[in-house]
Amino acid sequence: MRRVIWLIAILLVLLGLVVGGWLLSRGPAPSPYVADAVVDSPYWSEHDRLIEIDGVTLRVRESGPENAQPVLLIHGFSYSLESWDAWAQILDDTYRVIRFDLPGHGLSGPDPDNAYAVSDTVEVLDGLITALDLNNTVLVGNSLGGLVAWRYTADNPDRVARLALLAPGGYSINGVTEEPVAVPVAVSFYLRSAPLPMVQGATARLFGDASRMPEGMSERVRDLMLPQADALIARLEQFTLPDPEADLARISRPVLLIWGERDVMVPVDHGERMLAVIPDAELIRFTDLGHVPHEEAPADTVDDLLVFMDE
Repeated sequence: MRRVIWLIAILLVLLGLVVGGWLLSRGPAPSPYVADAVVDSPYWSEHDRLIEIDGVTLRVRESGPENAQPVLLIHGFSYSLESWDAWAQILDDTYRVIRFDLPGHGLSGPDPDNAYAVSDTVEVLDGLITALDLNNTVLVGNSLGGLVAWRYTADNPDRVARLALLAPGGYSINGVTEEPVAVPVAVSFYLRSAPLPMVQGATARLFGDASRMPEGMSERVRDLMLPQADALIARLEQFTLPDPEADLARISRPVLLIWGERDVMVPVDHGERMLAVIPDAELIRFTDLGHVPHEEAPADTVDDLLVFMDE
């Protein structure tokens, strides 16, 4: 009997050596980032990386402690991850801050299948969160980014700790419902030609007070928008806003809604409607802010986010 016990012990040791050797031979888990990739652009930073998700090459920027709770920030239509610069400078003292350019935005590549419906972008977001192995994430989105964020959270509550939405899309605007609308000629011209005076005017409309617009913002928006014109127009051609209430009601995570009462893009009453439907939500209204409250009053708005995350 003693000989049998020793024989079993030796076999277990040998099995452990074999399995351990196989694991070591595999090496460390591969990085999701495209190795040594650099984009030739003045907007590329040393904190930027490229990561491929479902054939789409995304520009991703990370800052803050690597092992801290992740905060993932998603920008709006025709914008880029620079939209969150002011918030990131405050948040990354404590949190792992992750930003990325949506497909066909900023320095991210286009979708190879021309797939720009909101559901397609939700799938790309899911791929990014999986590739970065994010858990207990605070998901934050503005406008289009907010629409993508809440739709992702409704379907993936186990991947999200809390959800913060700044003037998110949801209810019908500009005649868009469950069917897309034709892109006006003037909008196509704007995206494909991007004259600086027009970009300055359009960007100023996003603010409750245009004097709060950061210096150089219009030039940056133009520079990053113009090369992506075809993708942006394709996204508008596929953009739909079906009745959101059944899906909003499925969100099972705490939600913070931030809205500027001078928002001319997504009216503040949409926030009141969301508040009435989402099971666990609070709405903070700013009387003098517009559609991009995180850029117009970053210190005040990020304070509300920090309180929300500490609850």
